[in-house]
Amino acid sequence: MKKDPTIAIIGLGYVGLPLAVAFAAKYKVIGFDINSKRVSELKQGNDFTLEISKEELQEVLDTSNSFGLEITDDASKIEDAQVYIITVPTPTNKYNQPVLIPLQKASEAVGKVLQKNDVVIIESTVYPGVTEDVCVPIMEEVSGLSFNKDFYAGYSPERINPGDKKHTVTKILKVTSGSTPEAAEYIDDLYASIITAGTHLAPSIKVAEAAKVIENSQRDINIAFVNELSKIFRLLDIDTQEVLEAAATKWNFIKFTPGLVGGHCIGVDPYYLAQKAIEEGYNPEIILAGRRMNDGMGSYVAHEVVKLMIKKDGKVKNGNALVMGITFKENCPDIRNSKAIDVITELKNYHLNVDVFDPWANAEEVKGEFGISLISEEKHLKENYDSIILTVSHDEFLDFNIEKYTTDTSVVFDVKSFLPEDLIDGRL
Repeated sequence: MKKDPTIAIIGLGYVGLPLAVAFAAKYKVIGFDINSKRVSELKQGNDFTLEISKEELQEVLDTSNSFGLEITDDASKIEDAQVYIITVPTPTNKYNQPVLIPLQKASEAVGKVLQKNDVVIIESTVYPGVTEDVCVPIMEEVSGLSFNKDFYAGYSPERINPGDKKHTVTKILKVTSGSTPEAAEYIDDLYASIITAGTHLAPSIKVAEAAKVIENSQRDINIAFVNELSKIFRLLDIDTQEVLEAAATKWNFIKFTPGLVGGHCIGVDPYYLAQKAIEEGYNPEIILAGRRMNDGMGSYVAHEVVKLMIKKDGKVKNGNALVMGITFKENCPDIRNSKAIDVITELKNYHLNVDVFDPWANAEEVKGEFGISLISEEKHLKENYDSIILTVSHDEFLDFNIEKYTTDTSVVFDVKSFLPEDLIDGRL
């Protein structure tokens, strides 16, 4: 295992690109992605995810030194690496089952170029056992090499938080693991060389894999609990936010807030753990109950909005609704697994005409993913709306003049408890 390796990063999305840039400050890095358009944009210094600035990217694209970042869509160019880090997406299908195809394809690509003493590290979210039981066999078959004799593997779960400029990749403690004690130490040292927050060496790959899926499963369950509380307290005509503020005065109360749970992590990871549990003959009741609760919140919000509209004698059928926000979280262009679409779909089921306004999202991407014509600028909004629903708390929405677009019978619903209370008719 080479002391100063050339590192290949497979997948240059929200996880892979920041990692590639961080490593490129000290190592020669080859960033590979099958998306030619993405590669072309990155070569010009443009990152549509907004995780890396143009200045940061252009700085590491200078490969005249012994370090720096080369970006390519040519898989043959990664063959000179000694360390391969796979950061491809691991989504779920429409039945909420894990989709490992991108990870399997990446394993094949790495297998074609693997050489003796190379190290392969998986960062993609998986259930326990995927690295050694799914990825490694593919690499062995394609390469003709023997695991833990000719090449080694590790797992280091990604902890990227899209849009978070405080907790960036080098400032988040990194869990590491390896297939042998020597490989584990090597992988831990490699990450420790760039992660200023430090590392935690897990005793096995399966422990590291399990740690990742329970991090987000725990958050998912906690949010599901407060979402259920919100439903109960709305029936009791009690403000949930006021209850949470009062309860938070106790020293050991952990404050979570109700809302839509989307994105590529919290809304997906629990299904990976659940799938593995089911394969082993155990029905994960709490995990799946949390998922059912959170997956149903979009339609619940829409129902509550319509109920308020009827109460105010507002126009429902053929009325106009404005949904503010289509990304899965605030101040971020990421629309993956956004649950705002569930609100939109249910409002349309009530025959409301729905406009979607989001200054952060990419209109072309939204059209391709959801079939929605996005409004990116306020000047293109209608004169007034029968209901306005804030689903994402972008900073720009603080300056949005909601009263300009409402009438006496309009309903304003705040999913994020973000707007001034005197402007809203309801919130979670």
